[in-house]
Amino acid sequence: MQLHQLPKIVKRKKRVGRGIGSRGAKSGRGMKGQRSRAGAARSRAGFEGGQTPLYMRLPKGRGTKQRFRSRVVKPISISTTALNQFKDGDIVGPGQLRKAGLLDTRSDMVKIVKGAAVTTKLTVRVHAISEGAQKAITDAGGKVELIEKQ
Repeated sequence: MQLHQLPKIVKRKKRVGRGIGSRGAKSGRGMKGQRSRAGAARSRAGFEGGQTPLYMRLPKGRGTKQRFRSRVVKPISISTTALNQFKDGDIVGPGQLRKAGLLDTRSDMVKIVKGAAVTTKLTVRVHAISEGAQKAITDAGGKVELIEKQ
């Protein structure tokens, strides 16, 4: 087989836009409009046909460029009612409260607030405590130790 005897694999490209005989007067571009004109191959990225593009409609990034917001440390409040589940003489701190299921997340600070009367004698180690809660614990024979923040 000679080179000129090979079958034709590539079809010739149809010449469009060269009169009615080729592909019609509009050459497959439809009627009028932006994409029917010469030179209108592709618009730039983000172009929305003249409407204000999304990247211009969105608010501009002003202010700080901090990656994380500074966290405001708020103590998690626990009622004195919850302290009644501990035994006499127990030392109750954040770790024991977490084991008992009273602290669901890893919190930085714990505050005891007044609820029902305390019936057990406990040593309570917390970051903050209300006056009523402190009085309820000491009236039951327990004592309160405050943990300093790091």
